[in-house]
Amino acid sequence: MDVVVTGRHCELSERFREHVADKLGRLEKHDHRIMRVQVEVENERNPRQSDRAVRIELTAYSKGPVIRAEAAAVDKMGALDLAVDKMAAQMRRANDRKVRAHRTRPATSELPLVEPESSDDDAVPQRKVASMTVTGDGPPVVREKVHAAKPMTLDQALYEMELVGHDFYLFLDQESHRPAVVYRRRGYDYGVIALDVNGTR
Repeated sequence: MDVVVTGRHCELSERFREHVADKLGRLEKHDHRIMRVQVEVENERNPRQSDRAVRIELTAYSKGPVIRAEAAAVDKMGALDLAVDKMAAQMRRANDRKVRAHRTRPATSELPLVEPESSDDDAVPQRKVASMTVTGDGPPVVREKVHAAKPMTLDQALYEMELVGHDFYLFLDQESHRPAVVYRRRGYDYGVIALDVNGTR
């Protein structure tokens, strides 16, 4: 398993890098398919966030889906421990769910990304926030991610949600061909919200 460690606004010693590789090696017992783990360490420059001074994001690439976990703490060691524990818990939950379901993952095909249509409405106020243009008076979007849409079953969406460790997961339903969100309610109870893009309901 390859481990790639990068730092933002901070210096990382060789000793810390070795400690990270040793710590992440323990994840292989939960998922032996892991090929590479990317570790991003970032120092929080805001002094008011001293209890979350260091944020670590882990991204594990394997023959299966990508697994992510992040955590923040006072120092690098604390943040690393929390992030690794989160990732291990996500792997355990996903494996437990797979065993309970007794189903195999369906094959999926990639769909092309659809670029959103740009608006030519000059009446709507716009302003720059960092490198982004914010439209309207609402709160600025500070983080944006775009992913390729993969048609999948509800069961697969639940599996993917467990792996990324979120309380919700946006996906394209394989049966209805509608955008949908599955979300965690309590324990292993889940809810689903779907969009009727054709306006038939």
